[in-house]
Amino acid sequence: MVGTHGRVDAEAIGTPIGRRVVLGMLGLGVAGILGGARVQDALNTVLSPLEAADPTGLSQLIPAAGGFRIYSVTGSLPSSSPADYRLTVGGMVDRPLTLTLADLKSMAPTTLVKDFQCVTGWRVPMVHWTGVKLSTVLDEAGVQPGGAALRFESFDGTYTESLTIDQGRRPDVLVAYEMLGAPVTRQHGGPVRMYVAPMYGYKSCKWLSKISVVSKVEAGYWERFGYDIDGWVGRSNGRSDKATT
Repeated sequence: MVGTHGRVDAEAIGTPIGRRVVLGMLGLGVAGILGGARVQDALNTVLSPLEAADPTGLSQLIPAAGGFRIYSVTGSLPSSSPADYRLTVGGMVDRPLTLTLADLKSMAPTTLVKDFQCVTGWRVPMVHWTGVKLSTVLDEAGVQPGGAALRFESFDGTYTESLTIDQGRRPDVLVAYEMLGAPVTRQHGGPVRMYVAPMYGYKSCKWLSKISVVSKVEAGYWERFGYDIDGWVGRSNGRSDKATT
């Protein structure tokens, strides 16, 4: 996953796949997470020839090492040009903001080299990320008393995510505009996406369009289907005991 789960982008691997199939991959995902890189590398060795001959793309849902899987909950990839991109910051803030990509790039940049871990088990190690610390954006807007949480919205029109204010102020949480040494692509959630380093990828909202400061944490898209709200890598299995699907 890269930020979201759901139907897999047809452009990336073929026919879109429903969320129930993605949820069904969690058993293999746990094996990949618990087994670490050796298990993932072994899966990758077995799966590479299968993926090449697989017209459905289903094999690419299986956790493997070394590459991203591109997911979209809408079954398509939304698009915004760098010139047209806008990020709004509002809610319980003193100074509501509308930021262009140039505005974000004018703020003090931060670069991280961190793994990207999907809740379904696959992992991409040592990804280079560049962007603005979310805390910097929040300071620019001015969080009002009582603002205890953050809501993120995607310009796909469907996906949402959340963090507490304290989580959002961690130094390893970015509003990212570069990854892998280049601008964030449309496939990876660009021009701008969240990157929440210590949590599973579903917390890193792709195609970021809006950040709202709110009074309490609101369940995001996948949390409404049973995923843990606090998706810490290694401290959460992604799915909570309250899962209903």
